[in-house]
Amino acid sequence: MIKKILIANRGEIAIRVIKTCQALGLKSVAVYSDEDINSKHVKLASESYHIGQASPSQSYLNMEKIVEVALKSGADAIHPGYGFLSENADFADLCEKRKLNFIGPSGKSMRLCGDKMLCKDAMAKAKVPTVPGSPGIVEEVEKALDIAHKIGYPVLLKSVFGGGGRGIRLVHDEKELRQAFDLASGESKAAFGKSALFVEKFLPKIRHIEFQLARDVHGNTVHIFERECSIQRRHQKLIEMSPSPVVDQKTRDEIGQLAVKAAIAVDYRNAGTAEFLRLDDGTFYFIEINARLQVEHPVTELVSGLDLVKLQIDIANGKEIPFKQKDLKVNGCAIECREDTLLDFAPSTGPISDVNISSGPGVRVDTYLFPGCTVSPYYDSLMGKLITWGESFEESRERMRIALSDFYIEGVETSIPLYKTIIESKEFIKGDLSTDFLDRFKILDRLREDMAKEISEKTDSALAAGIIHLEFLKNRIKPQKDQGIGWKTQLDMT
Repeated sequence: MIKKILIANRGEIAIRVIKTCQALGLKSVAVYSDEDINSKHVKLASESYHIGQASPSQSYLNMEKIVEVALKSGADAIHPGYGFLSENADFADLCEKRKLNFIGPSGKSMRLCGDKMLCKDAMAKAKVPTVPGSPGIVEEVEKALDIAHKIGYPVLLKSVFGGGGRGIRLVHDEKELRQAFDLASGESKAAFGKSALFVEKFLPKIRHIEFQLARDVHGNTVHIFERECSIQRRHQKLIEMSPSPVVDQKTRDEIGQLAVKAAIAVDYRNAGTAEFLRLDDGTFYFIEINARLQVEHPVTELVSGLDLVKLQIDIANGKEIPFKQKDLKVNGCAIECREDTLLDFAPSTGPISDVNISSGPGVRVDTYLFPGCTVSPYYDSLMGKLITWGESFEESRERMRIALSDFYIEGVETSIPLYKTIIESKEFIKGDLSTDFLDRFKILDRLREDMAKEISEKTDSALAAGIIHLEFLKNRIKPQKDQGIGWKTQLDMT
């Protein structure tokens, strides 16, 4: 049985895993780089160990060093969090080789999920529908042109090993495809070490909907509802919520079972996510399995009442999932906004001089922020996650609107103004969501207008305050007749 867990990560997700370790009475081991010596996860863990310089390659991506620390500390398991080594099959294999319990899927399963073409083949055998496209890797531009002609433009050129929105190019015609092919191939090789590409039909005005999965070593498999992840910027999710406004119970059951079939098809173990695209006509296409705990997992926790990290640990311990599919019911609605640093969608870094964390009924914040901490340029720009729950969508949305106004971070630019604009938009309220939401409704133009209005209102308020203050001083300075010398002024202090 697991008694001590090393968290091979940093920031808010490391803190999240530590909290569950504390609740379960398990010891936790934190690792940190030079940059993170004063970080909150280092202070909260039972033990902490330095693993290298600030560069990820010298610290959080250093597999051998992390395993060495795990063995030195007496840890018997490793939780990878998300990002860094969380979907690295070699790391999972290394943990197994060194007799460390990797809290996640096997290396073999992870490789199958990470290779989009092998995964697509597995889905075809399991009768899980996938997006129309090339049946295998496309090595030559002429082959890509032939496939594009058959399925019709526009198409996507995608890296077989891509993820997180990287390694994707949209092309609209033959000329664009010829120009983009070598560029996409080079980008894939630079980012993922391999230049393998495939062609996929581009689907306009789609929703991105994912299903939380869990599968134990005994073969018990469940889905834990869907998350709507359609609002994105450059294929990066911005807002997630559950339930989706377009998924009724019948659809939840049907697509949830496709997600279960997908997990079985790749012999998945532990918690993961099956991602789908949904067309306007209600058609769903499977796109990938994320072989890790998702950033947005708190959304599912709030509507299910489950602790997904605890579930991960239980499954890693060889326990059976303690509930059946029929036992799970969606309770209320949860919305999550990712608190990123934002300066024209480029990371903003530096020291945090002050921070006010939102609180109140139905409000949850997962973050590493505290006054005096530093947002590092070396790592992901995610500072935290603001999640609200309500009995209805409108209650959850209203709590999010208030919580965004309460959330204050001084020292870096943040994405909070963007989320305010989205949350208050009539399109979001109506549930008219799609992956092109920002462009379709000119949200960035509205954001600029909202920010200009806010600056103007603050300026007007400051001017009004100044005038009131001057009037106040004017009324307190009273002219008085001097005895024989003339007029003098006297400040009335009463």
